[in-house]
Amino acid sequence: MGERSRPLLRAAAAAALLLVVAGCSASRPTGDFGRARESVLHDEMMRAVGNLKRAHVDKKPVSNFNQTDQEREMHDRVWRYLTAAHAKDWSFDVSVEFQRTRIGVTDHKFKTDRYYKVISSDRYASSRVRYATMADHISIDIDLMPTTFRSICAVIEVDRQRAVAAAEIIGLEPAMRQQQRDRRAENDEKIGWFVRAIRYRYESFTYALEHLLVETPHEEAVRVDGLLSQLLGWVEQGERGDFCSQAGIYAEAGNGKVPSRVLMGDGKVYRK
Repeated sequence: MGERSRPLLRAAAAAALLLVVAGCSASRPTGDFGRARESVLHDEMMRAVGNLKRAHVDKKPVSNFNQTDQEREMHDRVWRYLTAAHAKDWSFDVSVEFQRTRIGVTDHKFKTDRYYKVISSDRYASSRVRYATMADHISIDIDLMPTTFRSICAVIEVDRQRAVAAAEIIGLEPAMRQQQRDRRAENDEKIGWFVRAIRYRYESFTYALEHLLVETPHEEAVRVDGLLSQLLGWVEQGERGDFCSQAGIYAEAGNGKVPSRVLMGDGKVYRK
C-alpha cells in the first residue's frame, strides 16, 4: 500500500469513528442475565471501523479468519468481566465497547474508586445490605471463573493446533501463515485484557471494602473479605497464565492461604 493512501485511510477511519460516536449509543446491548446481544452496529459497523484503525493507524495484527466456536464462547464469557451491568457502568461499559471493537484502548486508565462511589451512593434501608450486595457481586465473579478459564484454555489449544498445521503443511501460502499468527496475537490480547479486568475488579472490590469499614463497619465484612481471598486466587492464577491446570488453586489453612484483611470483634475493626 502506497504512502499516499495512508492519510486517506486515517481520515476515513476518523470520519467513520465520528459518525459512530455522534449518532449511536456505544454501550453494547444486553439480553438475559447481562449477556451480550448481537447488534449490527456493534458487531459489524463499529468492528469494521476498529479493524480499519487497528490495521492502518495502530499497525497492529488483524486476522480475517472466521471465529471458531471456542473463540466465540471465550469472547462471550470474558465480556461480562469487562463490564458491570449491575453497578451503573462502574467498570466503564461504554469504554469497554470501544476497546472491544478496537476503536480505542482505555482500560489501563481506570481508577479503582469507582465501584465504592457507586455502592456508597446507593440508598439502602440498612447499611449492612451494602456488604451483602458486595458479597453477591464478588460471588458471581467467582462462580463464573471455572467456565471462563476453561473457555480460554480451549482457545489456547485451538491456537496451538493452528500453529502445528501451519508449520507442517507444505506449500502453505505465507499470507495464510501470517493470518494464523495474527489471530493468535488477537486472542492473546483478549486474554490479557481479561486478566487486567479481573485484577481491576479485585482491586475495586478491595478499595470498596476498606472504605466501607471506615464508613459503616459491620461484621458482615468478614464474609466479603473471605470472598475477596477466593477471588484473588483466580486473579493470580490468571496472571500466571494458568488457564488449563486441573489442580485446585486454593491453599488450605496453614499452607499459604491468603490471610484475612480484617477481624471483626466487639464492634471494632482490627487488621491482621
